[in-house]
Amino acid sequence: VFILWRKPFDVGDRIQIGEYKGDVVDLRLFQFSLLEVGNWVDAEQSTGRIIHVPNGMVFSFPQANYSQGFEYIWNEQQLYVSLDSDHKRAQVVLKEIMHELLHGDFKQIELELKKAHKEHFITFSQYTPMVYTKILDRGIQLSLRYLCHPRKRRYFEHQITEAILERIKLELTIRIVYPITSVIL
Repeated sequence: VFILWRKPFDVGDRIQIGEYKGDVVDLRLFQFSLLEVGNWVDAEQSTGRIIHVPNGMVFSFPQANYSQGFEYIWNEQQLYVSLDSDHKRAQVVLKEIMHELLHGDFKQIELELKKAHKEHFITFSQYTPMVYTKILDRGIQLSLRYLCHPRKRRYFEHQITEAILERIKLELTIRIVYPITSVIL
């Protein structure tokens, strides 16, 4: 009754309840069903499994609803460049890549954010892609942060990664680094 009356989620919503995450595909009197995402599959893509969850779990575990209130989530990707790289140039290149690939969603994100602010007081000071910098022991970490639809997360990660690999090749002052181990016999 709580699920049908209060509607913490509905068919089609992507939710997480306890350790289970997926798209709601069925609501019944004693259980609801999720098309599972995540688990052993990266970037919250479908595993293909249906999980039947007892309705009582809504009283025992917090629920996260990806679809109510604001239909976009923040996603982050990290890239590491060497300490002697031109990290300012790397930031510019990364922002250009994200703007090229994501600019088509900016208008919709802005409209959804205004609606979310009215209905749920959700607000962000910035909704366009950003790059944050941090120095770590393996180099300079550049964190790409952007809003995307939850079901397009892996698609955008792939597109952005492909674009980074192509563009960084052309930049002589930027060197991607990664942890490596050498064994000398």
